[in-house]
Amino acid sequence: MPEQYLYAVARIRCKELTLLGSSVMDALLSTDNYNECLRVLSDHGWNGDGSTSPESLLSSERDKTWEFIGELVKDMSVFDVFLYANDYHNLKAAIKEVCTGTEHAGIYIDKSQCTIDPELIRKAIRDHDYQALPEHMQEVARQATETLLHTGDGQLCDILIDRAALITIYESGKKSGNEILALYGELTVASADIKTAIRACKTGKDLQFLNRALAPCDSLDLKQLAAAAADSPEAIYTYLDRTAYADAIPEIKKSPSAFERWCDNRIIRSIRPQIHNPSSIGPLAAYILARENEIKSVRIILSGKLNHLPDDSVRERVREMYV
Repeated sequence: MPEQYLYAVARIRCKELTLLGSSVMDALLSTDNYNECLRVLSDHGWNGDGSTSPESLLSSERDKTWEFIGELVKDMSVFDVFLYANDYHNLKAAIKEVCTGTEHAGIYIDKSQCTIDPELIRKAIRDHDYQALPEHMQEVARQATETLLHTGDGQLCDILIDRAALITIYESGKKSGNEILALYGELTVASADIKTAIRACKTGKDLQFLNRALAPCDSLDLKQLAAAAADSPEAIYTYLDRTAYADAIPEIKKSPSAFERWCDNRIIRSIRPQIHNPSSIGPLAAYILARENEIKSVRIILSGKLNHLPDDSVRERVREMYV
């Protein structure tokens, strides 16, 4: 363990005490309305910028996380694996904006949550200067842009970019040499592949589509998964029953949101031992994931309060907490 992380882990241990636990989630769910929910969050330091907008509040909390990690680590690139999805979201936005000739406010994720300035991506696509982009993004940027320009097929454009994003996340996690980052990459790709297979099966997509859309990972055999998806939902369940994702089958049968919750809970359970890890970069990575997990859960609760959804329906979507 490099000595540079010893102080960082000590600071993380203090910060973990401020993470929202299940009791706080229960308190939020028990509130009578949205404003009361905001008051409970404010009591726990979630003050945002004074705005009552959920997006402003959640964005402010996410910014706090990365600002804190930035105080602890000189080389933030070790955590790029958590931000690549935002980069590729911005790539999609830039390609569609340039190819359609229309501009829309708020479609880009802020550069503070990315590894690449979205304006750089936008300019590269506009100028067809793909070499200006990071190497892992250059080829898919060219392919996706040409695909949308020549075919107008927005879905195919998305498939190309989504798969490239997953491959980048997976490879970054693998190359990190860190157990938590590698696990995050593996579970992110595997869960995305399973969701893609289920959707493709329900919409009658063929093997050609599946081979284009699925991204490789260690825990799934893509040939078997694609063949099952081209057959039937039951064939997918039969295949998954032989994998590490057998426990997810009941949740998949319930709904897409239930499966997403299962995936997030699987990650949280996997990283929870980092609470007792005295020294490594693992606790820092776990803290980032824990914060993202609680932000996601708070988003679900706030949305439920704003839309006056039954507490039980909201509760079943709230994730397990890290602490």
